[in-house]
Amino acid sequence: MSLSKGFEVEIYTGTPAGEIIGFSDRIVANLNGFVREPDSRNVEYTTAPLSRYEQLLCELVRPRQTLRTYLQTLGDYTLVPGSTLSSGDTRRFYRSDPQNPYHAYIEQTYHTDVVTASIHINIGIPDTELLMQACRLIRLEAPLYLALTASSPFLDNRATGYHSTRWHLFPQTPAHVPLFASHQHHIDWMEAQLAAGTMQNVRHLWNSVRPNGDRRPYCLNRLELRICDLVINPLHLLAVTALLEARLLQMMADPSLDPLQISQLPAATRADDLVKLAMANEAAVAKASLDATVHHWVDGRAITAHRWIQDLYETLWPIAHQHGFSCFLTPIRTILAEGNEAQRWLALHEQGQTVPEILAIAIRAAAEQDQQLAEELCLPCMA
Repeated sequence: MSLSKGFEVEIYTGTPAGEIIGFSDRIVANLNGFVREPDSRNVEYTTAPLSRYEQLLCELVRPRQTLRTYLQTLGDYTLVPGSTLSSGDTRRFYRSDPQNPYHAYIEQTYHTDVVTASIHINIGIPDTELLMQACRLIRLEAPLYLALTASSPFLDNRATGYHSTRWHLFPQTPAHVPLFASHQHHIDWMEAQLAAGTMQNVRHLWNSVRPNGDRRPYCLNRLELRICDLVINPLHLLAVTALLEARLLQMMADPSLDPLQISQLPAATRADDLVKLAMANEAAVAKASLDATVHHWVDGRAITAHRWIQDLYETLWPIAHQHGFSCFLTPIRTILAEGNEAQRWLALHEQGQTVPEILAIAIRAAAEQDQQLAEELCLPCMA
């Protein structure tokens, strides 16, 4: 058994020196497969749901190569890694579609706090009650995926003190989202939020993980993990996805793996306590990523995010091996050993490199890696 997987990739455009400049209106007009975000400085593409990691790798890389080629026709422009406006400018919102009323609402309500770049990982789960259980489990462990992917330690050319400035700033909406005990619970809650105006539409549910589908909240078929910062390294992104898939396969094989059922927190307040625990863990990880001390949802014990991920990896590797994708999981060990992107960037910053210098290095490295992967792996797939 292998689950379908797909990505929504948000990415900044700009100069090789790291200055972020918006072109999304022109990109969307001239290239197929790209959609605009409210601010023109980032653009999004989506991969089709696929089961094989080899195919997913090419679907991640090829659009970026197409986009880089197009940006070169506009001048000396490229793709800029990172999940926040690392080199600025947060003072101004550059509307990509001035006539769109929802974009106007976003600008007026949130300003540039939402002008971020991220990865949304979608995993297909057509059984809605199983999907709700998956959302409960992964919401409690979503901070671990942020810890692996944090890539936003800078904002406006300075270090902020956070490894994921994006998640620290991003306005989670509505402010309180429960653990959904059932599909009907989710439907009832969504209808109440829309009626109260705390959500503008069915897409306006901005938290770490949510159920998704073609007609929300009624027709749902996938889990969407929304907490991850942009992972520019495709092999690292596939490793994070493999960890997620293996965890979900483990849950499907063990129906008792449900935080509402097996958490040792007091039964009377468990649902609310688990939400509070998840939010506190997210805040801790936004600050210190892999080095953060978090609390385990099973028994509330303190543990570092690094240790928790290591424990999960050791448990899940045999499952990934059984299902034939363990080779894609192994880069998790590299991230744990060498640090995530935010940690590597901050190490360079502490050595005296400026934010533009660090971005320029990252831009070159990302372009070179994508080119190498395209030549070695994707072109043979196309032949």
